[in-house]
Amino acid sequence: LALCEVWGISRTPMREALKVLAAEGLITMKVRRGAYVTEVSVTDVTEVYQLLALLESDAAGEVALNVGAAGRAELAELHQRLESLVLERDAFFRANEHFHRRLLEMAGNRWRLQIVTDLRKVMKLNRHHSLLKAGRVEKSLAEHRALMTAIEAGNAEEATLRMRQHFESGLEAAAPSTD
Repeated sequence: LALCEVWGISRTPMREALKVLAAEGLITMKVRRGAYVTEVSVTDVTEVYQLLALLESDAAGEVALNVGAAGRAELAELHQRLESLVLERDAFFRANEHFHRRLLEMAGNRWRLQIVTDLRKVMKLNRHHSLLKAGRVEKSLAEHRALMTAIEAGNAEEATLRMRQHFESGLEAAAPSTD
């Protein structure tokens, strides 16, 4: 009811929106208690990172092997944008997401793209976002540079390895601290 007032909509569209979010696993509906943002466990984060590493590293190899000069130039431009936004956190997050999405689009498997899009929705629920850790943005950029070098060289094996390492490093940074 409070959300309906905030958004200025009736209950029916709000219920429908909540059903969609629940179907996507982003909220949990509790009988007679309402809707809650889904909790993401350490196991969830680990499993999602593992899947993203597999799917996106495969895409990176495909791109290195099959994307022409125009695609490589576009990725290089997107990477340069990332470099320029290092001090603007929100813009950097959006640019990073765009870089990864374009790489997936260039790889050309709509099913992989859909799965990764769904997995990234889950990652947005994670309170321990890897890029929030001190020094992680700079490390992420270094990983992107190594990935771009492999893609520009057309080295699929190296691009696959670099993307996998990028996600492994992200998972390590995303793990909640135990201090």
